Amino acid sequence: MSEGKIVKIGLVGLGHLGKIHLKNLLELSSIFEVVSVYDENVTSRKEISEMFQVPSVDSYQDLLSHCDVVDIVTPTVTHYDIAVEAVKLRKHIFIEKPMVESLEEAKRFVSLVDEADVRVQIGHVERFNPAFIAAQQYLEQPMFIETHRLAQFNPRGTDVPVVLDLMIHDIDIVLSVVKSRVKRISASGVAIVSDSHDIANARIEFENGCVANLTSSRLSLKNMRKSRFFQKDAYISVDFLNKELEVVRMENVIGEPDPFDIVLEIGKEQTKKKIFIEKPDLSASNAIKDELIAFHGAITGNTVPIVDHHAGYDAMEVALEILSKMS
Repeated sequence: MSEGKIVKIGLVGLGHLGKIHLKNLLELSSIFEVVSVYDENVTSRKEISEMFQVPSVDSYQDLLSHCDVVDIVTPTVTHYDIAVEAVKLRKHIFIEKPMVESLEEAKRFVSLVDEADVRVQIGHVERFNPAFIAAQQYLEQPMFIETHRLAQFNPRGTDVPVVLDLMIHDIDIVLSVVKSRVKRISASGVAIVSDSHDIANARIEFENGCVANLTSSRLSLKNMRKSRFFQKDAYISVDFLNKELEVVRMENVIGEPDPFDIVLEIGKEQTKKKIFIEKPDLSASNAIKDELIAFHGAITGNTVPIVDHHAGYDAMEVALEILSKMS
């Protein structure tokens, strides 16, 4: 495929998130052509087809025969079978997180993708959040990370534990920032209203000494998606929900400080450090649309997607290790 070519894409799964994907794909008509949609629910399939004026098909196999790329937005338990069928036909795949349901499935899927040499992008949408993108220029070597991802209860998503539903976003973010192997994981969780954990906390220790403390809940009274990164002479706060970034940095004072500067005297030698507080203005963006645009670029440019199947596997491996510590 040449760069800039319109890519023929088929969408599988027409639930809440599937409809959001469809709307964005139709708005990206200069790079994607939605050739067909499919959902096991016949009524939903027909309603969505008529509502958005897109062709629908009666089987997933029929959809595969029409497209070059498959967008999979179905329940996690179905991901593996749908994705493997697409890989065997050498279709490029966008697949929502978590990538598949088990580590065994993930290993087989990664192997098949590498062999088929197709592009696969996992829907870890927070990588495309403007606050996180802006934060990356400040993130050097954080040694302590604290994340809170709290959501009000919604029955949608309770087919998987909160670790795979919510915390996996922060696991992926942390792994993308900390360039070190995981050394140790400890975790605890509670199942309150569903059959799986609804609240979870995990402590991830890395070989380089960094520690990440992650908390997720889908029974909160308010929504929160915030991560705090602490490194030498800097504190970076990323608010994923409100798309805001706050950076507090310290630098050694050389000479006499300005009387209006915020200055601290630290340590026995009374080293003077100037404090800088930055709150960059961030442009509004549609993260789902941005990740689909990035996926198109990876396909047409034959490059590695920003969140490829290996990144999806790494996040799943840590998430499942966390779950094993809570069982």
